[in-house]
Amino acid sequence: MTEPRKINTWLKAALDLGPLVLFFVVFMRFRDQTVTLAGREYSGFIFATLVFVPVLVICTLALWRLTGRLSPMQIATLVLVVVFGGLSIWLNDPRFFKMKPTIIYLIFAALLGASLILRRNWLELVMSEALPMRAEGWRILTLRMTLLFLGLAIANEAVWRLMSETAWVNFKTFGLPAIMVVFFVANSRLFERYALPRDSE
Repeated sequence: MTEPRKINTWLKAALDLGPLVLFFVVFMRFRDQTVTLAGREYSGFIFATLVFVPVLVICTLALWRLTGRLSPMQIATLVLVVVFGGLSIWLNDPRFFKMKPTIIYLIFAALLGASLILRRNWLELVMSEALPMRAEGWRILTLRMTLLFLGLAIANEAVWRLMSETAWVNFKTFGLPAIMVVFFVANSRLFERYALPRDSE
């Protein structure tokens, strides 16, 4: 497997997070307005989605061009954003885009759960370069991430169905990334306990 090319950390962060930040900014600016494009009226949420989808496509392709590689998570996210975001724009219905995180998390939970049943370290294949660990560490982390993704899918459904549109946008923009950061920080002892010894040169 070819090594991904290194790019500037700030540029990578901008390409990773820029589309989501732009979605938040556009939504907050137009959330109480109706935007007319080509004779069709859109809510602020749909307009923000209309901006978000092509920007995400451009940024993901730029990452692929610059690094020479995309992770399975990036590819799956791109495909589902285009499909569900496109449906929301085409049908002028925000529900499809709000359901997208649920579908993504359920897919990831199913894949990780299947890897546990089949005793395959699929998570290790994706993350081993960043987190070199023994097989038992990967098994524990896979189980925990399976439960995490199931919990996130349930949380996303609860927020978009029971709370306001603004609450869901805040949850998606800030809540979901914060939960992921807290999860990996909380598992730092696992990473240390099962870390592979580094080769001394």
